[in-house]
Parts: sequence; structure tokens; C-alpha cells
Amino acid sequence: MPQHDWLEKDFYKILGVPEDVTEKDLTKAYRKLARTYHPDANPNDTSAEEKFKEVSEAYDVLSDAERREEYDQLRKYGATGGFAGNPFGAGGPGAGGFSFDTGNLSDILGDLFGGRRNGPGPGTGPRKGDDLEAELNLSFDDAVNGVTTSVHLTSDAACGTCRGSGAAPGTAPEICPQCGGRGVLDDDQGFFSLSQPCPRCSGRGRVVTTPCSTCRGSGIERKPRQVKVRIPAGVKDGQRIRLKGRGAPGRNNGPAGDLYVIVRVGTHSLFGRSGNNLTIEVPITFAEATLGANVKVPTLDGSTVTLKIPAATPTGKTFRVKGKGVKSAKQAGDLLVTVIVDVPSNLSDEQRSAVEALAAATDVSPRQHLLGVR
Repeated sequence: MPQHDWLEKDFYKILGVPEDVTEKDLTKAYRKLARTYHPDANPNDTSAEEKFKEVSEAYDVLSDAERREEYDQLRKYGATGGFAGNPFGAGGPGAGGFSFDTGNLSDILGDLFGGRRNGPGPGTGPRKGDDLEAELNLSFDDAVNGVTTSVHLTSDAACGTCRGSGAAPGTAPEICPQCGGRGVLDDDQGFFSLSQPCPRCSGRGRVVTTPCSTCRGSGIERKPRQVKVRIPAGVKDGQRIRLKGRGAPGRNNGPAGDLYVIVRVGTHSLFGRSGNNLTIEVPITFAEATLGANVKVPTLDGSTVTLKIPAATPTGKTFRVKGKGVKSAKQAGDLLVTVIVDVPSNLSDEQRSAVEALAAATDVSPRQHLLGVR
């Protein structure tokens, strides 16, 4: 977008953020809107596509500290000084109760409107490609142990026929004859010069005379692809893994964006997870809880550990088995074993007689402390 069109757009309003927004909140707001209006989420919806472009333009300016400062200055001077026809307003410098140093303003306007007469214009510089997101579903075991797998996505990629040049094989893009490769054309306005993208090359500085038949000269084609990703041991549900340079291709020889893989972890039939600790519930009999016992407990790697249950263990008590949890790069978690006293639903005659004998021999009620409480 030409910089002199900045006056016509309120980028802060487009992104729904205040003018003093922090970089973190700015990025958060952009990503939320980008996911909402992304063409992949709104196929054949031209209004969503235009909104996505508008949001991307706004973020492109405000996320760059220097361009944001230029934009803020332009809005300030544009609203106060009246750039339409006369940069000083109707009465010249000082009219309307305001004046400023013309040398400084010339520098500001030269930077804002691309008034530099030499070197490439802003449209010809390399631009980093967009960051992409993809979800990867993992089993509980793979998330705990780590795995190397592939994520499948459909996205823009450098054209396989022309390798991203946009030109048919055997040919190459040529320097634009209208702008001489600068990508911009200057429009002298006396006091300063305005620059706008060259209409011949759309600001790229190069023209493709013989377009590639696959991508029709764009250098980019949309296609499914697989990206190999190494998932580290101990990855958590919802964790984002960054794959540098595996996002959308850059423009004008710019670097590719990054790919963020969001991990979704499935459940396990026996084990749960709390941070780097594994959890499991193990049933024990009334006799084991009362008298104590040695109980074998399974672990995630298929082996078993022997847990010593002390006498008079209440149901719901949790024991810790060191080092048998999730092993990540930083530390190994533990296995948290919660014992649950199993109450049988069907008793044999012998079992019933034994329980009745125990009941008859018990002369102290566990609810005695509740008696007399009002």
C-alpha cells in the first residue's frame, strides 16, 4: 500500500487496539483476526479475503517500530497541517496558529513518502513469508516418549516448475522498463516527492515476459505438502512447536515464514498426566488397606513396580514413585499412585460371615466424634 494512503486508514481501529498498544497485545490481536478472516477458513468469501488483506496491511506497518513511528507522525502532521494541496494549510507556515521547521519536515516527509531519488524503492525489497499454523494429533505414549513424524497441510509454496521465479523454464524475470527496477515511481509535488508502486511491475521491480504455465507468473502455487517434525519427549497438550522457515514462501527473494505446530495429545486408558507426573488409580482390597500389603503397579514403559501399602491406609491416599513419570529434557517426573479401597458388590457366604464377625468385634464407631454435635 502506498505510504501516502496511510492518512486514509486507521490501522489501530482496523486491528481493534488502542494507539498505545504493546507489541505483545498487537500481535495477539492480529493473530486472532488473521485466523478469523484467513482464506483457508473462508473459501470463496471475497469480503473475508479483503478483510484479511486489510488486517495484514495494518499489522505490517504497526509491527515495525520505525514504520509505526512514521505512521504516527504522518497522522499527526496530516491532521494538523492539512497536506491537501499545501503542506502548511491555507495560510502558509504559521497560519492557523502553528509553525514548524521546514528542514525537519522535509526529512520526515522524505522518509514517509519515499522521496529518495536513488536506490531501490520500498516495493522491491525482500519480504518474509507468512507464518502458518497446523495441528498434530499425538497418542499419549508418543507425547511422553517423543517421536519424529510428519504434519500434513495445504498452503502456498514456491512453484515447483519455475522454483519461485514466476518465469517459464529457460527464461528469467527482466528489469521493469518503466521504473528501472526501483519498483516505485516518483510524483514531484514541489516541496516534496510522493512515491507509489510502479503499475507495470506492481512494485516488484521485475517483470515476467514469459510466465510460468503452472503458477501463471506468481512464483507460488497452492499444494498439499508434508513437513517432517521432531516432537521432543514430554510435549504437553496445546504446546506450540516452531519450525523456522517452513511457513509460506517469502516475496522478492525474502525468507520463508515459520510453521507453528500445535500438539493435541490423546488420552490413555490407565494413566493421566499432571505436568511431568503420571497419575494412576489402583484398587486395593479392604484387607490390604487394613493390614498392609505389597502391591504391583504398572508403569507406562510396560514394566511394574512394587508399592508397599502400610497398614491402615485410607482410600484416596496417594503414593509417589520417583522417576517413573514423564522424562523431559529438563527433568523426570514421578508416578503418582492413588489407592482406592474396593468394596465388593457380591460376597460369598464365607466372606459375609467374616465381615459379620468383624462387625461384631468392632465396638468403636468411626462416627463417635459426631455424636452430640448440634
